[in-house]
Amino acid sequence: MQTTGNTLLVTGGGSGIGRALAEAFLALGNEVIIAGRRESVLKEVVEANPGLHYAVLDTCDPASTQRVAEQLIARYPKLNAVIHCAGIMRGESLRAGATELEATVATNLLGPIRLDGLLLPHFLKQPHAAIVTVSSGLAFVPLALTPSYCAIKAAVHSYSQSLRYQLKDTAVNVHELVPPYVQTELMGERQANDPHAMPLKAFIDEVMGILQRSPDADEILVERVKPLRFAEVNGGYAQFFQTFNDQMAAARAGE
Repeated sequence: MQTTGNTLLVTGGGSGIGRALAEAFLALGNEVIIAGRRESVLKEVVEANPGLHYAVLDTCDPASTQRVAEQLIARYPKLNAVIHCAGIMRGESLRAGATELEATVATNLLGPIRLDGLLLPHFLKQPHAAIVTVSSGLAFVPLALTPSYCAIKAAVHSYSQSLRYQLKDTAVNVHELVPPYVQTELMGERQANDPHAMPLKAFIDEVMGILQRSPDADEILVERVKPLRFAEVNGGYAQFFQTFNDQMAAARAGE
């Protein structure tokens, strides 16, 4: 993905990784539109970043997604990239039944796939374009405390591979951003302030550096996510999975 010369849509751009990436791309001179469900939050981000644009978008709603996608294409004819940062993550006890399953699937999987389908005909007409999916290190080593989220992120990884293959002879590049545990409010204030999580600024700086050095990278992997990404390849997966989940369960039990 080129880091300059884009007209870029960032879903989930009101906070966390989405907001930080939008600000980073804006600083490089790109035209950036952030999208999300809460207009008040989007307005605050835009006011803090002159030149940024916003669109109210509920990716869980097919009608809203189609309407907004059509409006964006009409308003920004050079639109050529999307980063799918909208996401939710919930802890679940499977003995009690998965919680908020429909919302998790709709936000993290159906929303990006649906939006891609609406934007792709337009992207295919551009000189260069990019789709950036966002999976997780947990797609490769699941956190048992959040089973639905991890399964859905594994699906995002699979979808990204298929999409990339189908678009291999076009000017549309497909990149999969694979975050580690990052200091955001994805699971509340505890995560945002957890010293064991990667600082958000450090994560964004490393991501932007990777994109600038390797604009054709299929997967965008910061160093801290590589133990998860390559756990199976490196061998000893079963022990890694057990140790990882035991440590996470113990940390939560101690709260």
